[in-house]
Amino acid sequence: MSKLVRLFSGAVFASFLMLATGVAHAQTTMEEFLTKWDNSKQYTLDVLDKMPDSGMDYKTDPEAMSFKGQIHHIGNAIVGISQGFLNGGDPGFTIDMESASKAELADYVGKCYDYGKKTMMALTDAQKGEILEVFGNNVSRRQVMALLMDHSTHHRGTAIAYLRVQGVEPPAFVGF
Repeated sequence: MSKLVRLFSGAVFASFLMLATGVAHAQTTMEEFLTKWDNSKQYTLDVLDKMPDSGMDYKTDPEAMSFKGQIHHIGNAIVGISQGFLNGGDPGFTIDMESASKAELADYVGKCYDYGKKTMMALTDAQKGEILEVFGNNVSRRQVMALLMDHSTHHRGTAIAYLRVQGVEPPAFVGF
């Protein structure tokens, strides 16, 4: 019986090690991340394109961001966080949200994604691993890059809900 318990325990331990090794090697590479980044850019632009001009100022309540505000916030955060935590310089572009058309907003957000990508690509592996204080947390620049992706997804998801409330079918999701 003792031999059977040791054999079973050894098999469980070996399985755990194989699983842990697989997880350790399943991390996203920079190339994979940037492919997903490009997909996020295109999907955000597709969501923006779907909203009719009449729905650009739609908001769920007076305190919420408008659809236009959600999309602008995605781009604005990419630039601000890239400048603040990813060694980004002056992006060389801005937008006047008061007068911006949908086409101008699309151009701005596209440039923001491109700026973020350029900033991320300029970081060395050592810089990506550096730990910084970001919004009260000690995180690596790689984690800041993941934050930008999550943040974009969050606000784009809200914009998709706004599309649905307006009776608009959102674009099909592209995962990879």
